[in-house]
Amino acid sequence: MVADLFDEKLPDRIYEAAVVPELWPDVLGEMSRAVDGAGGILFTSYAEQVQGVTSADIKSTFEEFLRDGWAAINPRPVRLGAINHAGFIRDSDVFTDEELDNEPVYRDFYRKRGLGWATGTMLETPSGDSIIFSFERAYEKGPVPVETVRQFDMLRPHLARSALLSSRLGLERARAMADALESLGLPGAVLQGSGRLTAANRLFEQLMPALVQDRHQRLCLTDPASDGLLGAALLRATIVPAQAVVNSIPVAATEDRPPMILHVLPVCGIAHDFFAQAKFLLVVTPVDRAVIPTAQVLQGLFDLTPAEARIARGIGEAQTVEVLALSAGVSVETVRSQLKAVLSKTGLTRQQELISLLAGKMLPLSGARRPR
Repeated sequence: MVADLFDEKLPDRIYEAAVVPELWPDVLGEMSRAVDGAGGILFTSYAEQVQGVTSADIKSTFEEFLRDGWAAINPRPVRLGAINHAGFIRDSDVFTDEELDNEPVYRDFYRKRGLGWATGTMLETPSGDSIIFSFERAYEKGPVPVETVRQFDMLRPHLARSALLSSRLGLERARAMADALESLGLPGAVLQGSGRLTAANRLFEQLMPALVQDRHQRLCLTDPASDGLLGAALLRATIVPAQAVVNSIPVAATEDRPPMILHVLPVCGIAHDFFAQAKFLLVVTPVDRAVIPTAQVLQGLFDLTPAEARIARGIGEAQTVEVLALSAGVSVETVRSQLKAVLSKTGLTRQQELISLLAGKMLPLSGARRPR
């Protein structure tokens, strides 16, 4: 019986973790300790995107595993997916001894850190994500015992229902974010970390496929220059998540559509809520051709300081540097310095380009707003 290894209240705690993601590390640790393991890992995998949560005792090892690229060549998920077994599987069930001795991940990562044995299971969700539970065991202790695997199998239905519930809750949260933007009259969408579309409100859908297209790899803009800026913003945030900032991408006007600004906002949610479908929030704001955006709008669009926003608006209204300096009570050199900062943040090089941008007549090709 499960009670031989696991507390009889463990299933309740598993379901609690589905709603309160911060509980997953403790649940994984409890399961790992019950089998004299070296740590528990729960992670999701879609395409090349891998993220997850672990028990405290293996957290640093898992972070190293992801950071140094071992996850990209990890053979375990491939073997688990191929065998398609509705239960827990051991390394020795899907690899020969020779394979384990020669697989780079086992030879050069696991065993060099005292690991090398594990039991795990893979679950598929309706969204296409693969959810994997893996419980590591020290190499010196040998393969996970068969009886231990049987008792893990008795917990698997609870783990599966909990993980599926977490996934669905994450999707509902994403849809709620997009709907909230629609209530404000703004086209909005939610993207996964890979840039794939998770949810979009009705106003955003009306921009498809003329402005945006939902492609398999990621959401794309039909304007090549704008799409290049979007791709760069997503890539930058993926490579260095801690440096993810708001990016404002101008989209040139067409005969049927006014100029627009596409805002890419990183969603900073609960650290352990790796099931969340929302990694980026996209907000589209049309630019009125006849109206220069207010200083407050410019400040939000391009992350300008209040002083820089006032300078940008003044330039958009065709005011000279001298006039702006006089009205603000500062030196001409101070205004020029602020203008230089505005050009840098908007990806421009000349004052006339800024005037054209604010009038919705052009699109900067040198890049999106640079993070500070």
